[in-house]
Amino acid sequence: MSLNVIALGGNAILEKDPSDQAQKETVQKAAKYIADFIESGEQVVICHGNGPQVGNLLLQQKAANGEKNPALKLDSCVAMTEGSIGYWIQNALSNEFLRRNIEMPVVSMITQVRVDEEDPSFKNPTKPIGPFYTKDEAVNETKDGSVFKEDAGRGYRKVVPSPMPQEIVEKKAVQQMVAGGILPVCAGGGGVPVVLKEDRFEGVEAVNDKDFSAKVLAENIDADQLIILTGVDNIYINFNTPKQKALETISVSEAESYISEGHYAAGSMLPKIEAAIAFVKNNPRRKAIITSIENLKRIKEGAGTTVVSG
Repeated sequence: MSLNVIALGGNAILEKDPSDQAQKETVQKAAKYIADFIESGEQVVICHGNGPQVGNLLLQQKAANGEKNPALKLDSCVAMTEGSIGYWIQNALSNEFLRRNIEMPVVSMITQVRVDEEDPSFKNPTKPIGPFYTKDEAVNETKDGSVFKEDAGRGYRKVVPSPMPQEIVEKKAVQQMVAGGILPVCAGGGGVPVVLKEDRFEGVEAVNDKDFSAKVLAENIDADQLIILTGVDNIYINFNTPKQKALETISVSEAESYISEGHYAAGSMLPKIEAAIAFVKNNPRRKAIITSIENLKRIKEGAGTTVVSG
Protein backbone atom coordinates (compact mmCIF):
# COMPACT_ATOMS: atom_id res chain seq x y z
CA MET A 1 0.00 0.00 0.00
CA SER A 2 1.36 3.41 -1.01
CA LEU A 3 0.49 6.77 0.49
CA ASN A 4 -0.55 9.14 -2.30
CA VAL A 5 -1.21 12.86 -2.35
CA ILE A 6 -3.65 13.57 -5.18
CA ALA A 7 -3.81 17.16 -6.44
CA LEU A 8 -7.03 17.92 -8.32
CA GLY A 9 -7.01 21.12 -10.38
CA GLY A 10 -9.56 23.89 -9.90
CA ASN A 11 -9.97 24.19 -13.66
CA ALA A 12 -10.82 20.48 -13.76
CA ILE A 13 -13.70 21.15 -11.36
CA LEU A 14 -14.98 24.25 -13.15
CA GLU A 15 -14.95 23.27 -16.81
CA LYS A 16 -17.50 25.47 -18.60
CA ASP A 17 -20.56 25.89 -16.40
CA PRO A 18 -19.64 27.82 -13.20
CA SER A 19 -22.92 26.99 -11.44
CA ASP A 20 -22.96 25.26 -8.07
CA GLN A 21 -24.70 22.16 -9.46
CA ALA A 22 -22.40 21.76 -12.47
CA GLN A 23 -19.27 21.86 -10.32
CA LYS A 24 -20.76 19.33 -7.90
CA GLU A 25 -21.53 17.00 -10.81
CA THR A 26 -17.94 17.27 -12.06
CA VAL A 27 -16.61 16.41 -8.60
CA GLN A 28 -19.00 13.44 -8.42
CA LYS A 29 -17.44 12.06 -11.61
CA ALA A 30 -13.96 12.53 -10.15
CA ALA A 31 -15.01 10.74 -6.95
CA LYS A 32 -15.67 7.53 -8.90
CA TYR A 33 -12.10 7.45 -10.23
CA ILE A 34 -10.67 8.22 -6.79
CA ALA A 35 -12.79 5.46 -5.22
CA ASP A 36 -11.53 3.00 -7.86
CA PHE A 37 -7.97 3.94 -6.94
CA ILE A 38 -8.61 3.45 -3.24
CA GLU A 39 -10.27 0.08 -3.87
CA SER A 40 -7.06 -1.02 -5.59
CA GLY A 41 -5.38 -0.78 -2.17
CA GLU A 42 -4.01 2.77 -2.12
CA GLN A 43 -4.03 5.34 0.71
CA VAL A 44 -5.05 8.81 -0.41
CA VAL A 45 -4.87 12.42 0.75
CA ILE A 46 -6.57 14.92 -1.54
CA CYS A 47 -5.83 18.54 -2.19
CA HIS A 48 -7.39 20.72 -4.86
CA GLY A 49 -7.10 23.98 -6.74
CA ASN A 50 -9.48 26.94 -6.56
CA GLY A 51 -8.17 29.46 -9.11
CA PRO A 52 -11.41 29.92 -11.06
CA GLN A 53 -13.60 29.66 -7.97
CA VAL A 54 -11.75 32.16 -5.79
CA GLY A 55 -11.59 34.57 -8.72
CA ASN A 56 -15.34 34.32 -9.20
CA LEU A 57 -15.90 34.80 -5.46
CA LEU A 58 -13.77 37.96 -5.54
CA LEU A 59 -15.98 39.29 -8.35
CA GLN A 60 -19.05 38.64 -6.19
CA GLN A 61 -17.37 40.35 -3.23
CA LYS A 62 -16.51 43.33 -5.41
CA ALA A 63 -20.04 43.62 -6.83
CA ALA A 64 -21.64 43.58 -3.36
CA ASN A 65 -19.01 45.74 -1.64
CA GLY A 66 -20.41 48.55 0.48
CA GLU A 67 -20.33 50.14 3.90
CA LYS A 68 -22.70 47.58 5.42
CA ASN A 69 -21.32 44.66 3.42
CA PRO A 70 -17.56 45.20 3.00
CA ALA A 71 -15.69 42.82 0.72
CA LEU A 72 -13.65 40.15 2.45
CA LYS A 73 -9.90 39.95 1.96
CA LEU A 74 -8.27 37.39 -0.28
CA ASP A 75 -7.14 35.03 2.50
CA SER A 76 -10.74 34.76 3.73
CA CYS A 77 -11.94 34.12 0.18
CA VAL A 78 -9.36 31.35 -0.18
CA ALA A 79 -10.67 29.79 3.04
CA MET A 80 -14.27 30.10 1.83
CA THR A 81 -13.57 28.31 -1.44
CA GLU A 82 -11.40 25.74 0.34
CA GLY A 83 -14.44 25.01 2.49
CA SER A 84 -16.97 24.88 -0.35
CA ILE A 85 -14.90 22.75 -2.73
CA GLY A 86 -13.78 20.57 0.18
CA TYR A 87 -17.44 20.00 1.02
CA TRP A 88 -18.21 18.99 -2.58
CA ILE A 89 -15.35 16.47 -2.57
CA GLN A 90 -16.22 15.21 0.92
CA ASN A 91 -19.88 14.76 0.00
CA ALA A 92 -19.15 13.10 -3.35
CA LEU A 93 -16.63 10.64 -1.89
CA SER A 94 -18.79 9.86 1.15
CA ASN A 95 -21.69 9.01 -1.17
CA GLU A 96 -19.47 6.95 -3.47
CA PHE A 97 -18.05 5.03 -0.50
CA LEU A 98 -21.59 4.44 0.80
CA ARG A 99 -22.62 2.88 -2.51
CA ARG A 100 -19.54 0.63 -2.48
CA ASN A 101 -19.69 -0.27 1.23
CA ILE A 102 -16.26 1.29 1.82
CA GLU A 103 -15.94 2.17 5.49
CA MET A 104 -13.71 5.24 5.29
CA PRO A 105 -14.63 8.63 6.77
CA VAL A 106 -13.82 11.67 4.62
CA VAL A 107 -12.97 14.95 6.35
CA SER A 108 -12.31 18.29 4.66
CA MET A 109 -10.23 20.70 6.70
CA ILE A 110 -9.32 24.36 6.33
CA THR A 111 -5.55 24.27 6.02
CA GLN A 112 -3.04 27.03 6.68
CA VAL A 113 0.21 27.03 4.71
CA ARG A 114 3.16 28.98 6.03
CA VAL A 115 4.93 31.24 3.53
CA ASP A 116 7.87 33.62 3.78
CA GLU A 117 6.90 37.25 4.36
CA GLU A 118 9.91 38.28 2.23
CA ASP A 119 8.98 36.07 -0.72
CA PRO A 120 9.68 38.05 -3.94
CA SER A 121 6.25 37.20 -5.37
CA PHE A 122 4.67 39.86 -3.16
CA LYS A 123 6.38 42.44 -5.38
CA ASN A 124 5.75 40.52 -8.62
CA PRO A 125 2.28 38.89 -8.73
CA THR A 126 2.09 35.98 -11.17
CA LYS A 127 -0.65 33.58 -10.00
CA PRO A 128 -3.72 33.69 -12.29
CA ILE A 129 -7.13 33.49 -10.63
CA GLY A 130 -10.67 33.86 -11.87
CA PRO A 131 -12.15 33.99 -15.38
CA PHE A 132 -10.45 34.78 -18.67
CA TYR A 133 -10.80 38.26 -20.22
CA THR A 134 -10.05 39.77 -23.59
CA LYS A 135 -7.27 42.36 -23.62
CA ASP A 136 -9.76 45.26 -23.69
CA GLU A 137 -11.79 43.77 -20.82
CA ALA A 138 -8.61 43.26 -18.78
CA VAL A 139 -7.52 46.89 -19.30
CA ASN A 140 -10.90 48.04 -17.99
CA GLU A 141 -10.59 45.82 -14.89
CA THR A 142 -7.21 47.33 -13.91
CA LYS A 143 -8.88 50.55 -12.74
CA ASP A 144 -9.06 49.21 -9.17
CA GLY A 145 -5.35 48.44 -9.13
CA SER A 146 -5.67 44.81 -10.18
CA VAL A 147 -2.90 43.32 -12.31
CA PHE A 148 -3.72 41.22 -15.40
CA LYS A 149 -1.42 39.06 -17.50
CA GLU A 150 -1.89 36.80 -20.50
CA ASP A 151 -2.30 33.15 -19.46
CA ALA A 152 -0.77 30.63 -21.88
CA GLY A 153 -2.40 32.21 -24.94
CA ARG A 154 -5.91 31.60 -23.59
CA GLY A 155 -6.72 35.19 -22.63
CA TYR A 156 -6.00 37.56 -19.75
CA ARG A 157 -6.51 36.75 -16.07
CA LYS A 158 -6.05 38.63 -12.84
CA VAL A 159 -2.77 37.74 -11.14
CA VAL A 160 -1.94 37.90 -7.44
CA PRO A 161 1.17 37.11 -5.35
CA SER A 162 1.97 33.39 -5.14
CA PRO A 163 4.64 32.84 -2.48
CA MET A 164 6.38 29.48 -2.30
CA PRO A 165 4.74 27.22 0.34
CA GLN A 166 7.10 26.31 3.18
CA GLU A 167 5.09 24.14 5.57
CA ILE A 168 1.60 22.76 6.13
CA VAL A 169 0.67 24.14 9.56
CA GLU A 170 -1.76 21.27 10.26
CA LYS A 171 0.52 18.49 8.99
CA LYS A 172 0.36 16.49 12.24
CA ALA A 173 -3.44 16.48 12.07
CA VAL A 174 -3.27 15.16 8.51
CA GLN A 175 -0.85 12.40 9.58
CA GLN A 176 -3.12 11.41 12.46
CA MET A 177 -6.12 11.22 10.13
CA VAL A 178 -4.27 8.96 7.69
CA ALA A 179 -3.09 6.72 10.56
CA GLY A 180 -6.68 6.52 11.78
CA GLY A 181 -8.08 5.41 8.42
CA ILE A 182 -9.58 8.80 7.54
CA LEU A 183 -9.29 10.36 4.08
CA PRO A 184 -8.32 14.04 4.52
CA VAL A 185 -9.21 16.70 1.96
CA CYS A 186 -6.77 19.49 2.75
CA ALA A 187 -4.56 22.29 1.40
CA GLY A 188 -7.46 23.26 -0.85
CA GLY A 189 -6.61 26.08 -3.23
CA GLY A 190 -3.05 25.63 -2.05
CA GLY A 191 -4.22 26.32 1.51
CA VAL A 192 -4.63 29.70 3.18
CA PRO A 193 -1.26 31.50 3.00
CA VAL A 194 -0.08 32.70 6.40
CA VAL A 195 3.14 34.21 7.71
CA LEU A 196 4.57 33.52 11.17
CA LYS A 197 4.96 36.73 13.16
CA GLU A 198 6.60 36.09 16.52
CA ASP A 199 3.94 33.96 18.27
CA ARG A 200 1.08 33.97 15.76
CA PHE A 201 0.12 33.13 12.19
CA GLU A 202 -1.35 35.94 10.08
CA GLY A 203 -3.18 35.57 6.76
CA VAL A 204 -1.81 37.46 3.76
CA GLU A 205 -3.20 38.71 0.44
CA ALA A 206 -1.93 35.94 -1.80
CA VAL A 207 -2.80 32.55 -3.31
CA ASN A 208 -0.55 29.52 -2.96
CA ASP A 209 0.02 27.38 -6.02
CA LYS A 210 -1.91 24.14 -5.49
CA ASP A 211 0.81 21.97 -7.04
CA PHE A 212 3.60 23.36 -4.85
CA SER A 213 1.40 23.08 -1.75
CA ALA A 214 0.66 19.48 -2.72
CA LYS A 215 4.40 18.88 -2.98
CA VAL A 216 5.01 20.32 0.50
CA LEU A 217 2.06 18.33 1.87
CA ALA A 218 3.47 15.13 0.34
CA GLU A 219 6.87 15.87 1.91
CA ASN A 220 5.41 16.77 5.30
CA ILE A 221 3.46 13.50 5.57
CA ASP A 222 6.20 11.41 3.88
CA ALA A 223 4.01 10.27 0.98
CA ASP A 224 5.28 7.76 -1.59
CA GLN A 225 3.66 9.36 -4.61
CA LEU A 226 2.51 12.81 -5.67
CA ILE A 227 -0.22 12.53 -8.31
CA ILE A 228 -1.10 15.75 -10.12
CA LEU A 229 -4.32 15.46 -12.11
CA THR A 230 -4.84 17.81 -15.02
CA GLY A 231 -6.67 18.04 -18.34
CA VAL A 232 -4.28 15.89 -20.42
CA ASP A 233 -3.13 12.26 -20.20
CA ASN A 234 0.60 13.07 -20.34
CA ILE A 235 3.19 15.82 -20.33
CA TYR A 236 4.16 16.65 -23.89
CA ILE A 237 7.08 18.28 -25.61
CA ASN A 238 6.46 20.35 -28.72
CA PHE A 239 2.81 20.51 -27.66
CA ASN A 240 0.29 21.34 -30.43
CA THR A 241 2.92 21.04 -33.16
CA PRO A 242 3.59 18.29 -35.73
CA LYS A 243 6.47 17.14 -33.49
CA GLN A 244 4.27 16.70 -30.40
CA LYS A 245 5.42 13.80 -28.23
CA ALA A 246 3.89 12.34 -25.08
CA LEU A 247 6.37 11.64 -22.29
CA GLU A 248 6.07 8.47 -20.21
CA THR A 249 8.83 7.97 -17.60
CA ILE A 250 11.40 10.75 -17.35
CA SER A 251 14.21 11.56 -14.95
CA VAL A 252 14.65 14.82 -13.08
CA SER A 253 17.51 15.77 -15.39
CA GLU A 254 15.36 15.16 -18.47
CA ALA A 255 12.48 17.19 -17.03
CA GLU A 256 14.83 20.06 -16.18
CA SER A 257 16.21 19.95 -19.71
CA TYR A 258 12.72 20.25 -21.20
CA ILE A 259 12.00 23.22 -18.93
CA SER A 260 15.19 24.99 -20.04
CA GLU A 261 14.15 24.44 -23.67
CA GLY A 262 10.94 26.39 -23.00
CA HIS A 263 8.38 23.65 -23.54
CA TYR A 264 6.04 24.69 -20.71
CA ALA A 265 4.01 27.83 -19.96
CA ALA A 266 4.48 29.47 -16.56
CA GLY A 267 0.77 29.66 -15.76
CA SER A 268 -0.08 26.18 -17.00
CA MET A 269 2.08 23.02 -16.99
CA LEU A 270 5.32 24.50 -15.63
CA PRO A 271 4.42 24.55 -11.90
CA LYS A 272 3.19 20.96 -12.11
CA ILE A 273 6.51 19.78 -13.52
CA GLU A 274 8.54 21.89 -11.10
CA ALA A 275 6.55 20.50 -8.16
CA ALA A 276 7.08 16.94 -9.44
CA ILE A 277 10.82 17.51 -9.79
CA ALA A 278 11.14 19.00 -6.30
CA PHE A 279 9.25 16.09 -4.73
CA VAL A 280 11.32 13.26 -6.23
CA LYS A 281 14.74 14.91 -6.49
CA ASN A 282 17.37 12.95 -4.55
CA ASN A 283 14.78 10.47 -3.26
CA PRO A 284 14.61 7.22 -5.29
CA ARG A 285 11.63 5.95 -3.26
CA ARG A 286 9.34 8.70 -4.48
CA LYS A 287 7.44 9.09 -7.73
CA ALA A 288 5.46 11.98 -9.18
CA ILE A 289 2.80 11.30 -11.80
CA ILE A 290 1.09 13.89 -13.98
CA THR A 291 -1.99 12.68 -15.86
CA SER A 292 -5.76 13.04 -16.32
CA ILE A 293 -8.28 11.90 -13.73
CA GLU A 294 -9.54 9.28 -16.18
CA ASN A 295 -6.09 7.70 -16.09
CA LEU A 296 -5.95 7.48 -12.30
CA LYS A 297 -6.88 3.79 -12.14
CA ARG A 298 -4.30 3.00 -14.85
CA ILE A 299 -1.31 4.56 -13.07
CA LYS A 300 -0.11 1.13 -11.93
CA GLU A 301 -0.04 0.14 -15.60
CA GLY A 302 2.23 3.07 -16.44
CA ALA A 303 -0.39 5.60 -17.56
CA GLY A 304 0.53 9.27 -17.52
CA THR A 305 3.96 10.84 -17.17
CA THR A 306 6.06 9.62 -14.25
CA VAL A 307 8.95 11.73 -12.96
CA VAL A 308 11.62 9.80 -11.08
CA SER A 309 14.82 10.72 -9.30
CA GLY A 310 17.92 10.81 -11.48
